[in-house]
Amino acid sequence: MTTIERAKKGAVPETVAAACRKEHIRPEALSAEVAAGRAVVPVNRLRSIQSPCAIGGGTRVKVNANIGSSRDLESLEAELEKLKTAVSCGADTVMDLSTGPQWRRILETILERSPVPVGTVPLYQVFGEVMEGGGDPGDVSPDDFFRAVEEHCAAGVDYLTLHCGVTRRSLELLKSRRRRMGIVSRGGSLMAEWMEKRGMENPLYQHFDRLIEILHRYDAVFSLGDGLRPGCISDAGDPAQMEELITLGELQQKSLAAGVQVMIEGPGHVPLHRIPEQIRIQKTVCNGAPFYVLGPIVTDIAPGYDHITSAVGGAVAAMNGADFLCYVTPAEHLRLPDEDDVRTGVIAARIAAHAADIARGIPGAADLDDRMADARASFDWEGQFRLCLDPATARRIRGEALPEDGDVCSMCGHLCALKTSRRTLQGDDGQ
Repeated sequence: MTTIERAKKGAVPETVAAACRKEHIRPEALSAEVAAGRAVVPVNRLRSIQSPCAIGGGTRVKVNANIGSSRDLESLEAELEKLKTAVSCGADTVMDLSTGPQWRRILETILERSPVPVGTVPLYQVFGEVMEGGGDPGDVSPDDFFRAVEEHCAAGVDYLTLHCGVTRRSLELLKSRRRRMGIVSRGGSLMAEWMEKRGMENPLYQHFDRLIEILHRYDAVFSLGDGLRPGCISDAGDPAQMEELITLGELQQKSLAAGVQVMIEGPGHVPLHRIPEQIRIQKTVCNGAPFYVLGPIVTDIAPGYDHITSAVGGAVAAMNGADFLCYVTPAEHLRLPDEDDVRTGVIAARIAAHAADIARGIPGAADLDDRMADARASFDWEGQFRLCLDPATARRIRGEALPEDGDVCSMCGHLCALKTSRRTLQGDDGQ
């Protein structure tokens, strides 16, 4: 039986119990959320994961880090360093999006080394290999898609992004109302091109039961991809995006009934004031399924700083019910991220996730903040470094301008507000 099938029978699967060790939720309660389709615990039955996690169901907001190489910049060593950095900075999962000739070797090694769940996008390899050989996207056969999904599951992948909601109906809506940015999802755009050249329906949608059979065999999790997500804020919430979302909600119900866990992917670029409505629509249409958002990015004019634009959007999205934040790095829209970009992206997303956990009232979420306040009040610098999200950066910045009085920082110096407050409120001379 799969994880969700055991949960539906009232049992607490071992992976669910393990995921609870990092949560303020009882295993029985989390298992009930999995059974209802409001939470997922992605662990392929072929893998043993050191740090499994729960996504959704009232657990803390999780963060994913995308890694992976391309044909233009391919290095196994670099990807393993990115994996190490992402995990050490607190990423709850990683996705390997490698598309170069060595993608199998890279994926297999990441699966061997990763202590956290690993996701992939099988369509990248299907189309990439055909085009690398001089072929055309239309040369891919329907069976090729399913063989790729099987290969990724058999390798041990825990969750798979599959663009099942890009249908002929959604493409008709897209054409009838021209977008500024068209289709910005790699998988979504390639599937749309395949459908146009073949004159056929998306086989991942048309033969969704076949996908269910494969994922059920490996107890892998569907991450139903948003192939028509908006790529700029003016495209957010258009009919094509909403049509795809409705389709994903229907497929989610089919998957749950067949014993396969599902989460739903979401936008994308969304103006700040429209994020709450997007989350409400998704949660309604997709029956409370865990929602996995890229960002959302709230403005289009900050290349080089999109880890900030996405952290702003991610905090608002998670505060309103999004469950899983895909990080965005400073390299977004510009190039393949390097190790430093990965570090910056993970920390930015974790800030957003943590802020949302506090806003949502997750038990214990503010405990570290309270301890940080105590450490600051007592000028316990080492305690502050231990508690912060990025100790190395905090320690480096302080060390660059260490004042003579080690108790204070170089911002306020002898006018330190905390020392003044002690003298005023406690009669402490600050010595």
